[in-house]
Parts: sequence; structure tokens; C-alpha cells
Amino acid sequence: MARFDYLEPHSVDEALGMLEKHGTAARLVAGSTDFLVRWRTGFWRPEVVVCMQHVPGLDRIDFNDDDGLSIGAMVTVQDIEQSDTVRARYPALAAGATAFAGVQVRNLATVVGNICNASPAGDTLPALLAHDAQCRIVSSSGERWLPLTEVFVGPGQTALAAGEIMTELRLPTPAPNSGGLYIKHSPRGAMDISAVGVASVVSIGPDGAFSSVRIALGAVAPTPMRAPGAEGRLVGQPPTDQNIAEAARLAAQAARPIADVRSGAEYRREIAQVLTERTLRHAAATAVGGATDFEDIRRLAVQTAW
Repeated sequence: MARFDYLEPHSVDEALGMLEKHGTAARLVAGSTDFLVRWRTGFWRPEVVVCMQHVPGLDRIDFNDDDGLSIGAMVTVQDIEQSDTVRARYPALAAGATAFAGVQVRNLATVVGNICNASPAGDTLPALLAHDAQCRIVSSSGERWLPLTEVFVGPGQTALAAGEIMTELRLPTPAPNSGGLYIKHSPRGAMDISAVGVASVVSIGPDGAFSSVRIALGAVAPTPMRAPGAEGRLVGQPPTDQNIAEAARLAAQAARPIADVRSGAEYRREIAQVLTERTLRHAAATAVGGATDFEDIRRLAVQTAW
């Protein structure tokens, strides 16, 4: 295993200075769960590792009605899973967190790190897309906000430029009468990488029809993806079985799955359709009938059979 210098900045500005000084020889880490795997196999061979764990203020989860939910770069997946605010207002994200690996990994892995790793199968990513997340990205020249839909550019690749750091996520306040769910399908439950993951977040208007619909899929394309055709099929329509089934068919049709050791391509497409229908039904039902108990979310979030 290659040796490296280990640096611990105590501010974002200090971290930016370290990245600027060492350039492409440096790698930024947070929980280090992905880094350790790739370093041990020799896939990543940085000369310098810059660890953000001692930068204050990045481990906060804040919410207000005007700004929505703010998630700092050092907030762990376990923090999200245990947050009462996330459970009550962002159920798809709570489900994505509880479906994420084992508790030991959830205690270290960060939500922003999961984004920057850019795995097509990342369990929090479809839920963040469905909750319309925005990303705060800083550099030595300033900051910019980027929709999460524009962050993923390929497997393991993001739109972050050299020397940039993602410091915060912002999720808008849910509309009234909203519901959501994420379901992960994997052979052995949460400990396996997902074969397919689907998140749906919907709102029901006063007329009983869908007023907003966001559907996101993981592990069925080179990047986590939204399904705009399926979303558009439902907006303005009542949540009937026929409408939901047709939207699920359109979502699966938009997928671009591959065959690998976890699943065949057509199997993935079929599961995507099934899970899209299940998440939409649950989201619509809870939007009208009220929030789901978190233990029900935990039970629904990981499915090994369909």
C-alpha cells in the first residue's frame, strides 16, 4: 500500500489552501469509507490526504420553513437516519439512510461523501434527487450552488472542478400534503450494494391530483437519474392505479441498465418498474393520509424479494 502525507485542516479556507498547494497529488476525504477501499487496492494513490473531520460547523443539520433542510459536509448517514426532522419531513431520505450498508459504515460515511463518490448505486442519492437537493460548492475564488441533477457526469465522476469542496446540501421545504419513500433491492439486504434503488416524492393538491412528482432511480444508468417523462405523466392526474402503473412503466423505459455480478439488465429494468410503482403508491397514500411511522419506513426501505 502506497504511503501518503496526512493533513487535518481546521477551517474550510485552510483545506482549500492545502488543495491549491498540492493540486492533483491531494485527495479530500470525510468519513474515508470509500477512500480506504480504493487505497488498499491501489486504485487511488494520493501523495497527500486532506481529512475534513476536524473542520468545525460542517456536522450540522438545520431546518427552517423558509430555507428548508441544511446538511453539512460532515453529517453522517447515521445522523440523517436518526434525525427527527428528516424522518418527519423527508421520508425518502430517511429510508435511503436506513438502507445504507451496516451501522458501522453509517456511523462514518457522510452524505456529501456519498455524492462525491458518485456511485450509480449510492443509496442516499436517489432520495436526494427526489427531494430536489442543491449543493453548495466553494473554492478559493468564491462559491456556487449547483443542483444535484447537474453534479453527476459519469460513474465516479462529478462536476466539481479541481480545488473545489462541497460544503453543504440544501433541500427545500416540502409542499403541503407531501409523501415519499425510497426502496432498495439487493440480494442480501442493506449490507449489499443495491441492484436497483428508487425514490419517489409527491404532493397532492386540493383537487386530489398530483401537484408535483419527483422520481429518481439508482443503479440503472451510468449515474443516478430522474425520470422526467414519468413525472410529467402524473402531474395534474389523480393517483389511480392505472396512472401510477403507467408512470412506473415510463420510468423503467427511461432506465439504461447494464448486466453485472449483481443483476442482469432486463431484471434491473423490471425491478425498477415494480419499485417505482411501490414508492409512488406509498408516497401518494402518505401524502393524503399522513406521515408513516419510521419503523414502517425501515421495514419498507430494503427488499430482497419483489
